[in-house]
Amino acid sequence: MNIVVIDGQGGRIGKAIIEQIRACSINCEITAIGTNSLATSAMLKAGADNGATGENPVVIACRKADYIVGPIGIVIADSMLGEITPKMAESVGQSDARKILIPVNKCISVAGVQEMTLSQYVANAVQMIVDKKASNGLTV
Repeated sequence: MNIVVIDGQGGRIGKAIIEQIRACSINCEITAIGTNSLATSAMLKAGADNGATGENPVVIACRKADYIVGPIGIVIADSMLGEITPKMAESVGQSDARKILIPVNKCISVAGVQEMTLSQYVANAVQMIVDKKASNGLTV
């Protein structure tokens, strides 16, 4: 199973996602794609197997992903202070991968989403991966 984690800015959300996936001992390969080198570095330090930075790595990684995880801004062009290009957002959106998006209410509000801390959102996202694997009869 290939999990692609995409993040920008300082990579704090991506780092938290990767740390929690590793803590659950999910048998997977994690590819960290940062919109900048700082984000990529943070995610690699958190335990990602592979890492790359920029638009083209997002495009390529989305083709091969089983899951794409990251802040909700990764599907919105020009979000995250302009770090998400239209091509990045399009690649995430067009991917056949299951997308698990973390709502970040800084610039985007999602109606019906319960207010939680970032840690709770990340834990919920990782649990969705664990639950999906279990329902498919795969070992975690």
